[in-house]
Amino acid sequence: MRIDTKFTKRNLQARGLEPADCVLKNCRIIDVFCGEIVHADVAICEETIVGIGDYSGKKEIDCKEAFVAPGFMEGHIHIESSMLSPKQFVKTVLPHGTTTVVCDPHEIANVAGVEGVKYVLEESKDLPCAIYVMAPSCVPATHLENSGARLSSSDLELLLKLPRVIGVAEMMNYPGVLFQDEEVVRKICLARESGVPIDGHAPGVSGKDLQAYIGSGIFSDHECATAAEALEKLSSGMFLFMREGSTAKNLEDLLPAVTEKNSHRCLLVTDDCHPDELLKEGHLDRILRRAISLGLDPVIAIQMVTINVASYFRLYDRGAIAPGYRADLVVFDDLMDIRIKTVFSGGTQLDEIMCNESLFSKSLTEGYPSVLNSVHVDTSKISFKIPAVGKIIKVIGVRKDQLVTDSLRLPALIDDGFVLSDISRDIIKIAVIERHHTTGNMGLGFVHGIGLQEGALASTVGHDSHNITVIGVDDMDMEIAVQAIVKQGGGLAVVKNGEVVERLVLDVAGLMSTDEAHVLADKFSNLLMAALKLGVQVSDPFMLMSFLALPVIPHLKITDMGLVDVDAFSHTDLWL
Repeated sequence: MRIDTKFTKRNLQARGLEPADCVLKNCRIIDVFCGEIVHADVAICEETIVGIGDYSGKKEIDCKEAFVAPGFMEGHIHIESSMLSPKQFVKTVLPHGTTTVVCDPHEIANVAGVEGVKYVLEESKDLPCAIYVMAPSCVPATHLENSGARLSSSDLELLLKLPRVIGVAEMMNYPGVLFQDEEVVRKICLARESGVPIDGHAPGVSGKDLQAYIGSGIFSDHECATAAEALEKLSSGMFLFMREGSTAKNLEDLLPAVTEKNSHRCLLVTDDCHPDELLKEGHLDRILRRAISLGLDPVIAIQMVTINVASYFRLYDRGAIAPGYRADLVVFDDLMDIRIKTVFSGGTQLDEIMCNESLFSKSLTEGYPSVLNSVHVDTSKISFKIPAVGKIIKVIGVRKDQLVTDSLRLPALIDDGFVLSDISRDIIKIAVIERHHTTGNMGLGFVHGIGLQEGALASTVGHDSHNITVIGVDDMDMEIAVQAIVKQGGGLAVVKNGEVVERLVLDVAGLMSTDEAHVLADKFSNLLMAALKLGVQVSDPFMLMSFLALPVIPHLKITDMGLVDVDAFSHTDLWL
């Protein structure tokens, strides 16, 4: 057998018989295996680390006692939530130290099916931040809504054969697991037979139901809200994904559950993150700073975005600084306040990567027609009038920085036989309109806790089926907001007194833009400012709205088919 020349080259450089291609000198290396800090050089041959110790190289970079950690790894995110195309997302997070991302593209899959997942794979191919994909397990998430597509177990079998598809994404239909829905069971069995991980999604599930859920083969969860819930899941064998995103911020509540003994089963993830936050505060580096400020040991925190992620997802070529590992590295000066100085992806330094504009060229949507043409609504048939048939209504109650909502019972404001928004009690209308097949389906209800005093907000981003979600004080403004985003082919809009005051076009499946992050962030900032002027009291009403349509997180939600009692996993009437 002929010995590979690359093997020979790495062997000679590792043994110090030849100078390494590149050496990072005078490093304080984060040893994620032993949880220690090691003073040494890092020798790199092409894209691979070949040695830790005292090395010389053809190219030498003096790190001057800076800390060097493995490239950060995101274990759970929906890239679509950033509203950036995969290429623009990578261009944004790479300078913040993220060199590997495991994403669940179920947002675009709910709009465009298998073609949407293939778009993400093609768009993210050969990027300096590796994008791995989990095959979406719940498209649609439930039977309680209409989506643009359906993914069967046969579709998952096809997806699992594609490059960079490494598992089955969050099984949100936990009632389907517990009650042995035939198609859900097929998907779980498919993952187990394929030997790939299955991510979980089980908010509030505990006791024997949790045992059954885990026993089916699902070994992670990112929906814990309390330390007690986290400890129960950890002790039952789950990996704990601690989420700190743009809307759901669970880190502070969950950190008390983390100990030195169980931290190897914990990951730090974002789940959903908006572009302005990525630009201003960062990505995983932001979460690291937050975790460390809350008292988490910084080396343990780094393990949670490196080796722990690699271990869970079986990405054994990355996540550590050691011989044979990919040379994905981040360099920073202060372990207690991690601010990235530079990044290496496969041994190539950040400056060189960012100069290569061809890496981040225009999105490839032209080959994916269902991704480009995704909004189908007959706006002439829309009406937001709600006839009064009682006195007490069920109202969605918003909780600060949480995806869980309350199911409130409140007196309705009735005028001339119709129920109106009541700004004095912060009770405003909400509607979800089916936008994929022109069915005319529309769910109507009310929400408390947003603070809107006038006008309307509308969006084609509505987890997970991504129908149109609109909230408003005035029916006419709500209609105009919906008409605006239908006409522009998807996106967000703010309306006041019959006029669109701000809009954002999301032409990729009604979820993403091909604009660069700074352009998109500026537009989004203008939207948030316009919403703030209408009285909104939450930091990001559009992200919040998108989750009010998600019928798998307790307790009361709304879809295009009406109000949903998530605890009963069924539709419920507006009237008590």
